Amino acid sequence: MNLWYTEDHSSNVRFSMKVEKQHFTGKSEFQKIDILETLEFGKILTLDSLVMLTEKDEFIYHEMITHVAIATNPMIRKVLVIGAGDGGTIRELTKYPSIEHIDMVEIDKMVVDVCKEYLPQTASKLDDPRVKLHYEDGLKFIRNKENEYDLIIVDSTDPFGPGEGLFTKEFYGNCFHALAEDGILVNQHESPFYAEDAASMKRAHQRIIKYFPICKVYQFHMPTYPSGHWLFGFASKKFHPIQDLDAARWNELGLKTKYYNTDIHVGAFALPNYVKEQLEDVE
Repeated sequence: MNLWYTEDHSSNVRFSMKVEKQHFTGKSEFQKIDILETLEFGKILTLDSLVMLTEKDEFIYHEMITHVAIATNPMIRKVLVIGAGDGGTIRELTKYPSIEHIDMVEIDKMVVDVCKEYLPQTASKLDDPRVKLHYEDGLKFIRNKENEYDLIIVDSTDPFGPGEGLFTKEFYGNCFHALAEDGILVNQHESPFYAEDAASMKRAHQRIIKYFPICKVYQFHMPTYPSGHWLFGFASKKFHPIQDLDAARWNELGLKTKYYNTDIHVGAFALPNYVKEQLEDVE
């Protein structure tokens, strides 16, 4: 038997992984959910036939979406995470004893249930007592929040289907109002490489810079995402991700990470010229 999972990374590029078996397939109210066993990447989660995570490389994404903000402001106490049904972002956040409360808003309960069963290394901390799960639309949840969170992490899918509303001007404005006066927003910022992803990236950046005085973009290497070159957005009312980084303080915590370190933190904000040019086009 010779089974392969193939995903279109652009209209002209495909990415394939050899599959051993299928653990789960189902359709929720919002999307199709599959868990496949691959030879190279272990179990993978796909939503509507797009890879969301793999056991082999998920740590890269989840470490970079969480630790950059908290190393910049170690006084973060209350966090809102939108999306993140696989639990990896929550796992990284719960490494910090200083974090007191995490609201996680995920529209699709089936994603959470499936990840708890089939991806326990990622979903291992969803039952942490500091975590409160809300199964609802993140756009609606945040609409009436004011000055409530120190950090908002938007761990969304791509800007269509259930994740579409998390890339709108209204949503980023609501995030600004929901953050405390020194709050930080980190969002999944797409890729600058293929034209369709780059258009989404530029659109998101253009909308965020209308609200936040400090807006930066940082990069990381994600082997199973289109092109492997992926971005996060860092937006803040007060903190600069490099000028306010206290590397010594973060390193003293002794947290175990496989990708993130404070050298990577600084280097991730050093963007290639072609990315700088795309961002400058909309700034």
